[in-house]
Amino acid sequence: MQAIWDLEQGKYGFAVQRGRMPPTQPTHGQFALTNGDPLNCHSYLSGYISLLLRAEPYPTSRFGSQCMQPNNIMGIENICELAARMLFSAVEWARNIPFFPDLQITDQVALLRLTWSELFVLNAAQCSMPLHVAPLLAAAGLHASPMSADRVVAFMDHIRIFQEQVEKLKALHVDSAEYSCLKAIVLFTSDACGLSDVAHVESLQEKSQCALEEYVRSQYPNQPTRFGKLLLRLPSLRTVSSSVIEQLFFVRLVGKTPIETLIRDMLLSGSSFNWPYMAIQ
Repeated sequence: MQAIWDLEQGKYGFAVQRGRMPPTQPTHGQFALTNGDPLNCHSYLSGYISLLLRAEPYPTSRFGSQCMQPNNIMGIENICELAARMLFSAVEWARNIPFFPDLQITDQVALLRLTWSELFVLNAAQCSMPLHVAPLLAAAGLHASPMSADRVVAFMDHIRIFQEQVEKLKALHVDSAEYSCLKAIVLFTSDACGLSDVAHVESLQEKSQCALEEYVRSQYPNQPTRFGKLLLRLPSLRTVSSSVIEQLFFVRLVGKTPIETLIRDMLLSGSSFNWPYMAIQ
């Protein structure tokens, strides 16, 4: 069913909720582990990772499985749906992790507006998003709006950079706990403009980094360089142009609406947020 996009009223109709895990409402000041938790150590930091993991709105295995075609190549509409799920997932995850909801709403918006594309790349790698060039170009609408040869080449370069970042992460075989920590390190950045408490945000980033270091040391004792390799992947995430991600995955859904506007609306609307896409039959 094709939903309605009403820009003037700011209303969205998008059943992005499908496949979501039930939300949890953890107490952010407590990090008690439960039986069956993926972490085996009972430390404060491992409890923090546990809550980062529980905040994920989708099980990774269901992220894109419904979007795949028999030839393992996604159609245009399915690419857009998966991208929408990943963007929604990044915002919904942030809303439910420890400490982020306690920040001033202006700080929450500033952090997500700056880091959404990096979180998107991490989600793309985590769910092994197929990045075949032809359907990506079609999704971006390049066939409908002729571009000069130079622009096409430049656009292809941006796609290649995106592909490379995803493949380098996949080559490290990053597990779900590591992805959650990496996303928290990315999200809690003092680089965002206008933060009301820069020192507090920096401390949250340090906490996330320490949690990752402890986890890697305990879970991968035979890989002493693993922690460093994971951290070194983060700066290069910013080489993936946010405007190109917008053009590739969201222009068909939202037209000229700035992605930052969607992010703000997602954050303020919470799990009730909806926007348009063509549902998979």
